[in-house]
Amino acid sequence: MNEITDTSTRDIILDVTEKLIYKSGIAATGMDLLVKTAGVSRKSIYRYFASKEELTVAALQRRDVRWMNWYRSAVDQAETPAERLLNLFTVLKEWFASEGFRGCAFINTSGETGDPEDPVRQVAKDHKQKLLDYVCELCTEHGAEDPQLLARQLLILIDGAITVALVMGDHSAADNAQCMARKLLDL
Repeated sequence: MNEITDTSTRDIILDVTEKLIYKSGIAATGMDLLVKTAGVSRKSIYRYFASKEELTVAALQRRDVRWMNWYRSAVDQAETPAERLLNLFTVLKEWFASEGFRGCAFINTSGETGDPEDPVRQVAKDHKQKLLDYVCELCTEHGAEDPQLLARQLLILIDGAITVALVMGDHSAADNAQCMARKLLDL
């Protein structure tokens, strides 16, 4: 019984941390706000996580798994390899229009860390590598001559569209990126 309570308390802490960091950033998400929003004691937080940095890393790792599962599942609904590559941007456009869209949590949190070796930056790097690997997998299925090169180019379009959508409030950034992807793919 305690294990279930412990697991759910840990999950609540992670959920709240992720939401607050995504909404306002790491620096603006203090321990007092976490305690108040999660409805748990500071001692409970430190029972599971030795530091705010450890908590932040765990919340971002969890977001990475959930986001990648969602994105892959949505993109993979297209039938052909070419359609899946274009669907990378269709799915982004739907995400941009969703309530609470605040850009890429991994780009955002990377911008808050100066040290490339910072654990938060490493989580962001791992996330982008997983995204690149997935896009490369799609490029290989499509029969691209150089799947790695094409995947790197498409990743730039993906991250560029996400950034423009956030900064400019322009959901059509996904359409523009998809148009550029069509040219890269000769479609």
